[in-house]
Amino acid sequence: MTRLANLSLDTLEDLPHPCRDCAFWELDQRAGADAGAVVDPGLEKEAWISQTLLEWGSCGKLVYVDGIPAGYVIYAPPAYLPRAGAFPTGPASPDAALLTNAYVIPRFAGTGLGRLLVQGAAQDLGRRGLRALEAFGDARGVAAGCVAPAGFYVAVGFKTVRPHPRYPRLRLELRGAQTGQAEGYALARLLGTVRQAGAVRSPVRVARNSRTSIEPVGTSDSTG
Repeated sequence: MTRLANLSLDTLEDLPHPCRDCAFWELDQRAGADAGAVVDPGLEKEAWISQTLLEWGSCGKLVYVDGIPAGYVIYAPPAYLPRAGAFPTGPASPDAALLTNAYVIPRFAGTGLGRLLVQGAAQDLGRRGLRALEAFGDARGVAAGCVAPAGFYVAVGFKTVRPHPRYPRLRLELRGAQTGQAEGYALARLLGTVRQAGAVRSPVRVARNSRTSIEPVGTSDSTG
């Protein structure tokens, strides 16, 4: 069985490691270095999610397959993501939410979970009246830490709005309530497809909070 869930303080521990304790997008590390501050990325991640949920609302999706956390996406307004200002193709558009992290664990690569997560985010944002979802991609097409390959975003419907040899900015247009309804139908169909694909897999039990290797979803799941 495949299901989507909102990112919350309750589901935070289901993020794959080291993503659980990474605050690449949530912190302006240059400012912290200038101030000589010592920060705990894990605590900062938790504090960021708590503040974003209170002030803005849902900011991420997790996907579970047979109860196993299999991948996730995080998104928020650009103003909530200090690291976005460091990209040469920034700033992101003020009418869009910014998709930062997009990961699927290797066990479930190539099963369509990447597309499923993006559609879940689009449905959420469309219902809330957002006009678009944007992302910074890595044009090299390889796993690159916290930046997913640009090819993945193109494969799931994004268009390049500001080219760059390394970090293009891409955009997925939304259509408000109509997007929410349309994506809802697409999401239901895709969930059914993923369930059928998952039925032939023998379940793997993963201990909660165990360390699992991860890769950007675009590396092995770029076709959705």
